[in-house]
Amino acid sequence: MHFRFLNKRPCVILSQLYRNNQGMRAFGGFKSGDRFFYGEMRGDDVHLLARPYWVDIEPTGEMRKLAEVDVDLPVAPSKLIAVGLNYSDHIAEMNRTPLGAPLIWFKAPSSLLPDGGTIEIAFPEHRTDFEVELAIVIGATAKDVSAERALNHVFGYTIGLDISDRDLQKTEKQFGRCKSFDTYTPIGPFVYSDVDVSDLSIELRQNGEVRQQARTSQMIYSVAQIVSFASQSTTLVPGDVILTGTPSGVGPIRSGDQLEAEIGDWPPLRNRAADARTDYSGAEIA
Repeated sequence: MHFRFLNKRPCVILSQLYRNNQGMRAFGGFKSGDRFFYGEMRGDDVHLLARPYWVDIEPTGEMRKLAEVDVDLPVAPSKLIAVGLNYSDHIAEMNRTPLGAPLIWFKAPSSLLPDGGTIEIAFPEHRTDFEVELAIVIGATAKDVSAERALNHVFGYTIGLDISDRDLQKTEKQFGRCKSFDTYTPIGPFVYSDVDVSDLSIELRQNGEVRQQARTSQMIYSVAQIVSFASQSTTLVPGDVILTGTPSGVGPIRSGDQLEAEIGDWPPLRNRAADARTDYSGAEIA
């Protein structure tokens, strides 16, 4: 679909965003016909890049109007890492106790879904929850970095959802499969660099009703602490994505639901939910 924000044109929202965040830059993945490309947005123009922006920002000299292209996945990570139990109120609602260190696990990169895509609920009979999260995009290789230097390895940030099958999470006692079905990680629509995310509003609306509302300053572990911690056990490379945890208010999704996630004054991430068209064995449902 072409990129649009309800009654506001994207160039209007992005122009307001740039005025409110001097020095901030915005990047994304786009399609024009059958051609996919990464680009940097300046006003209502998309400046095409020769390679992924997290590798090198090299304009090709080509431009497209934002209103005339399709918005696709803004990043292609080799690793998709998630952090759990990073807001005290969410720990309480899940009846858990603080661990004393970040809780991390891996999600399948194949679970990524762009803005405007449909979340396909794998098991409609299961409780499947939404979770809105700030997502980190790594910009430089990081291994055993200190928290003091961790932000030097961050390219930027975006909005993410961590869709979670609670039935499987409870029965399997691990988080990999229940959060890694195709379409279970909506992300985008854009990635922002040179922006301070230490105290931004974070919100999720379900069918227009606010379900989650907090501030990133309420995170137990900061972006720098998370990047440092993750780098102690695995090498982070440019383009990797880390979801930083969700605040309280998580709840179930059902077919037909419209989800809208927003951080600060960034353009929102919008997705709808529908029951998957395949059963557990992969056979198509009639």
